[in-house]
Amino acid sequence: MNSFTFYNPTRLIFGKGSLDQLPDQLPQNVRVLVVYGGGSIKRNGVYDGAMEHLKKLNAQVFELAGVEPNPRLSTVHRGVEICKKENIAYLLALGGGSVIDCVKAIAVGAKYEGDVWDIITRKATPTDALPFGTVLTLAATGSEMNAGSVITNWETQEKYGWGSPLTFPKFSILDPQFTFTVPRDQTIYGMVDIMSHVFEQYFHHTDNAPVQTGFCEAILRTVIDTAPKLVEDLENFEHRETILYSGTMALNGTLSMGIQGDWATHNIEHAVSAVYDIPHGGGLAILFPNWMHHVLDAGVDRFKRLAVNVFGVNPAGKSDRDIAVEGIQALRDFWTSIGAPSRLADYEIGDDKLELMADKAMVNGPFGHFKKLERDDVLAIYRASL
Repeated sequence: MNSFTFYNPTRLIFGKGSLDQLPDQLPQNVRVLVVYGGGSIKRNGVYDGAMEHLKKLNAQVFELAGVEPNPRLSTVHRGVEICKKENIAYLLALGGGSVIDCVKAIAVGAKYEGDVWDIITRKATPTDALPFGTVLTLAATGSEMNAGSVITNWETQEKYGWGSPLTFPKFSILDPQFTFTVPRDQTIYGMVDIMSHVFEQYFHHTDNAPVQTGFCEAILRTVIDTAPKLVEDLENFEHRETILYSGTMALNGTLSMGIQGDWATHNIEHAVSAVYDIPHGGGLAILFPNWMHHVLDAGVDRFKRLAVNVFGVNPAGKSDRDIAVEGIQALRDFWTSIGAPSRLADYEIGDDKLELMADKAMVNGPFGHFKKLERDDVLAIYRASL
């Protein structure tokens, strides 16, 4: 295990009725910018509930609506402009990971004199940020309890992950009931994203990390057990509760203590959705099994363990490699069984922009910690995904 320092200051408020704790998290008379996406928060009660509580605080409320599923720099710019013009003191994200990611960028951009894109592209380091909280409505990204964010510059077709110790939410409110109205396809994409976050931390070469490995396998088995039930019963409280908690635990820093995760597949997918604006979880469902096949020889034992401990592959009479390959196929079969896409063709993506996507994926040079990927590797994974 590597030496590490764990830091996570987010107050997690979880469970039925947890929105009632919102007034305890914000100051009186606060000038707050409420940020959200489409109309779902007005259908599921989140918007009305939050506004009622803000009224009790005598808050001065400003709003930024229309955050995209892949949040765009242009929307971040709009939020930063409101914050500076209206002297906003606090931000409140109502929605899923995309809204929260957007708020994180607004939070640092509001305290930065230049273009926030400098921070997202790591040309500048933030030194201050507005405080913000979240009310989560989608189980997927884990952004409610981490400092990471992903922003798309649609004009230049660039999409990058970034983060700062300044961009942890002060608090996050998670009521499983608020995820009841998430459509079936978005529910599926969210569960793929959760599993993908675990995979990115499961595949590493760090010695002596049995607890972290056990945590990863437990979350994966839990999602695999729950997902088929949830997609057939979208308003089941217990299933929504289980997946919501799994999403938070998959990417709040717990699984990565003392290990170095891979994160190559996320980088490869960001290049795809930067060009084609497809759902992030859909892209991961297509790419991850093909990444696994491509890097298999970098750690057959790890893939064998995944196959046996998570997917229940019977190892009797089989070689380690055969067991590993069977496990990868089991993942593909599972994602297909719950309705996830399996080919880029499912989004009408052909081979005409593979080179462009590879260039975007390689903008910072070779990447990946389980196996370092070069441009030819990325192209091979894209081609296998067609």
